Formats: sequence, structure tokens, C-alpha cells
Amino acid sequence: MIRTLIVDDEPLARAGLRNRLRVHADIEVVGECGDGAEAVERIELLEPDLVFLDIEMPAFGGFDVISRLDGEIPAVVFVTAYSEYALAAFRVDAVDYLLKPIDDAAFAAALERVRARLAVRNGASARDELEEMLRNYRDARAADAADHRYLARIFVREGDRGFFIRTADIDWVQTADNYLRIAAAGREHIIRATMQDLEQKLDPHQFARIHRRTIVNLERVQEIAMDFRGYHVVRMLDGTQHRISRTFRDRVLGKAL
Repeated sequence: MIRTLIVDDEPLARAGLRNRLRVHADIEVVGECGDGAEAVERIELLEPDLVFLDIEMPAFGGFDVISRLDGEIPAVVFVTAYSEYALAAFRVDAVDYLLKPIDDAAFAAALERVRARLAVRNGASARDELEEMLRNYRDARAADAADHRYLARIFVREGDRGFFIRTADIDWVQTADNYLRIAAAGREHIIRATMQDLEQKLDPHQFARIHRRTIVNLERVQEIAMDFRGYHVVRMLDGTQHRISRTFRDRVLGKAL
């Protein structure tokens, strides 16, 4: 299923795209929005596979949306009334560029290009995942041979002082630009490290990656629930709530069972 977001400041244009997509069984419209700022937020939240994206919108336009996205960018089909942006669209690796009013044949061709692009991307992702599993297996065997132990403490600097925090006291970890925020024992600390590096050093039986930006201590999880929008979230003993992304959902729920 191709999870799709529609972004256009004209309600009639959004309705037209939605109606066109209804006849395609492999397309699921997961949301729509009418301006660039909301588009960035919804893409980060919903993690769609495909975005139909208008170019000229309030606040900022489609190209600005692309430039503000962090991480993997979904497949993008620009939909606009202006032909002069076509070259710029393909410079940002858009799958296609549709002019309003949309031609039926052009729309069908755009969807075929989307399917082809996602098939290539998903195939590469599967290969990358297999390679990563093999690397992790080899690393785990090497670590066992070296009597590897996971981190029990993390060194933190604050001003001109430094001290250790116990990993057992950590509630959650989140990315903050080039740093990590660590919540532990009622306080937050900042360390300079990457999420991938820290994740590899934490005990996977105790800590779980629930989002590309978040790791939680499973022993500090109060419950896993659905929020009012239908997303899985973890509610922590410290009172905070963190969304489980689609990418990590099965892994987290499997650990919780």
C-alpha cells in the first residue's frame, strides 16, 4: 500500500486528487493539508510514501517544504498551474510534475513512475536491512568473543564539571540537532553523540528505538496506547508521551508482548 499525503492550498484541488486516487487499490490517502508549514509537520508525523505537492502556497511553497524535511524524503509529484518550475522540480528529484488542470493520461503515467520509484527504493531498503542484519550478527559474535558489556554509565559534561549518569536511570533519549537529550532521574542532559552510536551501546533488552529521533527505556514505559489520531504512543513513568513511528512499530510491540 502506498501511503499518500495531498498538499494543496485549494480545497477543490485536494478533493480532485482524492477522487482520482480512490480508484487505485494500492493507494491509501493518509491525510491532506493546505499550506507548507502544515505539510512539513504532517510529513514528519505520518511518514508517507508519496506526496502530491503544490508549489505556490501560503507561508512557504513546495520547494521550501522539501528543503525543511529531515531524513528520507518521500516520493514527490508536484502539482501546479505553473510550467516554469519544472526544471527546478526535477533538480530536487521529483518523480513527476503535473500541470493543472490535470490530464488523465499524465496522472496515470505519474502513478506508474511512482510505483517504479518505490519498488526500486524498497528493494534497496530490503538489501540494506539484510546487510545491516549480517553486520550486526558479525558484530555481536565479535562482541561476545571479547566479553562485551553494554554501557552501565554515560559521562555528561555541564559547564566546567563532568559526571556519570546510570543508564538504568534513563527514561528516554531524543535527538537535538547534533546532540542528544537524555532524560534521567528527573533531569535532562545534553551529550554530543549520534543516535545510532548510542543505540548500539545500550542493552537492546532494556532500550528500544521507537522513532528515528527517540529511544526509550522499556523498564520506564507505563503503557503503550493509541492517541486520538490513531497513532501508537508510549507513555512513560516520567509523564512524557512519545509516538512510535511506523518504521519501528512492529519491533517495539514485539518487545512489549
